[in-house]
Amino acid sequence: MRKTSFTLLHQLSLLTTAVLLGSNIAGAQEWFTLEHPPNFNVGIALQLTDGRIMVQQNGTSNWWALVPDRFGVYDAGQFVPLAPFPAGMGGYEPLYFASAVLPDGKVIVEGGEYDGGGGPVWTTLGAIYNPITNTWTQVAPPPGWTKIGDAQSVVLDNGTFMMANILNGEYALLDEATLTWTVFPGTGKFDANDEEGWTLLPGGKVLTVDTYLFGFDDPFGKNSEIFNPTTNTWSSAGSTVVQLWDSRKDCGGLNPSHEMGPAVLRPNGKVFATGANTCGKPGHTAIYDVATGEWREGPDFPGVEDIADGPASILPNGHVLVDTSPGYGNGPSTLYEFNGTKFLKIPQPKPLNSPPSNTEGGRMLVIPSGRVMFLHVDTPEIWLYESSGTYENAWRPHICAACYPAVGFVGKTYTVSGTQFNGLTQGAAFGDDAQSATNYPLVRIQNAKTGHVFYARTHSFSTMAVATGSLPTSCEFDILPGTESGDSNLTVIANGIPSNTVGFKVVSPVGSQ
Repeated sequence: MRKTSFTLLHQLSLLTTAVLLGSNIAGAQEWFTLEHPPNFNVGIALQLTDGRIMVQQNGTSNWWALVPDRFGVYDAGQFVPLAPFPAGMGGYEPLYFASAVLPDGKVIVEGGEYDGGGGPVWTTLGAIYNPITNTWTQVAPPPGWTKIGDAQSVVLDNGTFMMANILNGEYALLDEATLTWTVFPGTGKFDANDEEGWTLLPGGKVLTVDTYLFGFDDPFGKNSEIFNPTTNTWSSAGSTVVQLWDSRKDCGGLNPSHEMGPAVLRPNGKVFATGANTCGKPGHTAIYDVATGEWREGPDFPGVEDIADGPASILPNGHVLVDTSPGYGNGPSTLYEFNGTKFLKIPQPKPLNSPPSNTEGGRMLVIPSGRVMFLHVDTPEIWLYESSGTYENAWRPHICAACYPAVGFVGKTYTVSGTQFNGLTQGAAFGDDAQSATNYPLVRIQNAKTGHVFYARTHSFSTMAVATGSLPTSCEFDILPGTESGDSNLTVIANGIPSNTVGFKVVSPVGSQ
């Protein structure tokens, strides 16, 4: 593993900063770069269930997979091309779209605010990727929808993909078996969905903060809402106490952007929601307690920083990594860890060969090692962030006794069961589009003799719910060709946090090795 040059060259600067800021700077964090960086400009990254990381070549139809090395190290991994979107989709080259990994391990991409490098089009194109066959299948839009664009989406507890209509309060549920949609009117929804983000809560409900678009302008609006998938209705989740969406009320209220930042569920059952401000003032934050259903004011961002359409990610230590900017659309961005009380400034992975970015240019993904992948959109720059501290034992997935096979044959499918296989949170988030949730189990197999790491392909998740506690969870896993035979260790990983390790023997078919 190789440290990024930023870390090596700025250790003295970091030490000086720590003395100046005292407890307001986090300690022992490191940025790592890839030994084999991409030779293309990156967009969103998604975690495939076979351990590979799927990365879009930004604003094109092309996709790549980052394959870890034989020890499971992503820093030393290699990029290999994946199938592009089908030619029959008319050169589908989306930028800013809805996305998710589904319970069968397939990946869905829907819409695009831009398509093909031209002006805004809010395309209704979309497709599902099958990692087994390396093929895409086009998906027709929900009936009657003329735009999808940069819609928000979420995979509900039962595994159903839910996507917003950005023009109003409607939403659509996908029947993956038939590739058809059922459109719901968004009963009870206060305003239109555009620019809002969706956060999956323990128990299956979905939280959003209203952005007051399309006739709902209230420069002082602070409403939030809860979606109940059992009744298919929205209801108020109360006032966020401080305003999170950008109405520009502090500078005359003209031309509000309606942008806001991401909202991330933390292991303590509280949602950390971030705000935007384009008036030269810091963005606000608010904290929603899932247990009580109440909001309280969080700390303002330092200086004049805010998050307007930007990324954040949970870290294994329970902190939230946030990417901020000095006002909407401005650069450069500054990263912090939020520890539940205050912001801890961390060293910045400054771009070396490209203009400084703002929050819109960042994407995050929690990877199996527990690091967060941070991508600088439309450049070939990718960093891996490792935080200080670690997870609490109670946060880990747990494989129960006699809930896994003692022996597994390469090419065969098995079931493993236990608790908290989906983790306590979705993982990373964005303001609205660019969803890269990782609330699903991965299975890692490490050969006891060689130390080599192999990922099985997981699918058929019993649930996509987060923070399931003592409730039983399970998944199926396929032992992939190339997995070394012999005594091994098997671990389930959720959002970068590993389970207890169990003994497991891999057997290869005769003549295969």
